[in-house]
Amino acid sequence: MKTILTTDTPIGSYAPDFELPGIDGQVHHLSRYLEKFRAVGVVSMCNHCPYVGYYLERLKLIQQEFSSLGFTLIGVNGKAVNQDLVENFDSMKAFAYKHELNFPYLWDSTQDVTRSLGAVVTPMAFLIDFEGKVRYRGQIDDNPENPEAVQVQYLRNATASLFANNNIDITDTEPIGTAIIWRN
Repeated sequence: MKTILTTDTPIGSYAPDFELPGIDGQVHHLSRYLEKFRAVGVVSMCNHCPYVGYYLERLKLIQQEFSSLGFTLIGVNGKAVNQDLVENFDSMKAFAYKHELNFPYLWDSTQDVTRSLGAVVTPMAFLIDFEGKVRYRGQIDDNPENPEAVQVQYLRNATASLFANNNIDITDTEPIGTAIIWRN
């Protein structure tokens, strides 16, 4: 595994804009999402990470709960395709179809967006407000493997606070997941 430094996007700073292809055949731009939505949740994810698998239903519920308020999740796959053949565009399409994703799934083939956000594992969540500022980063909740044992829903709570115009109590958590393998 190759270890490199990420750029990192701290809380309160502007998220890097991106232009990434989606499995829907469209090119997706963060700036265009921010014109349409009051908040965007970006989740670093991939097809084979067991932690992503644990969280898929919870992510779909977050999307469903907040979409009518002007929110969308975006899955970004920045895993190294040359290292792992299960991470490619066709397998992403099959993955999204199989799991009935209700949010866009984008391919970061250069890993530039993944690196500039500061993602280090899959999954890792980033909540971005309408101004493009990162308001939360880290875990989706405090119990990846057991949804019934969750005590703190970090991403959901941060999103709810943002829409209620309240301060976000917990803005940064240590993500738990599968380490991102960086391209050579």
